[in-house]
Amino acid sequence: MNLLVVILKRADLVTEICRELAEEGVHGGTILDGTGMASVIEKMDDLPLFGMLKSLLTDDDEADGVKVMLFVMKDEELEEARKIIKEVVGLDEPNTGIMFALPVSFVDGLGN
Repeated sequence: MNLLVVILKRADLVTEICRELAEEGVHGGTILDGTGMASVIEKMDDLPLFGMLKSLLTDDDEADGVKVMLFVMKDEELEEARKIIKEVVGLDEPNTGIMFALPVSFVDGLGN
């Protein structure tokens, strides 16, 4: 089992990701609202170094926050889920998001 984590800067793609994953048999997940580090740094006007870096680290999309998507899935589902998310989001482009997986040693509560 794995925990697939997607930190998505394009909140408008959440519905499409969920639809595509559901069509492939992934039916459970959790979606949280998040804030990127750059938007926190942007508010640190009292720190001169961060003030200079502010324009480099922030963009207008960041102000809307990020979506954190969490999916616990079987090993055999992981590669297809990665492929779907990469196709929908275009993770090769800058400032779109990141995706990673962590091994899960046990899961309770999924009704297995």
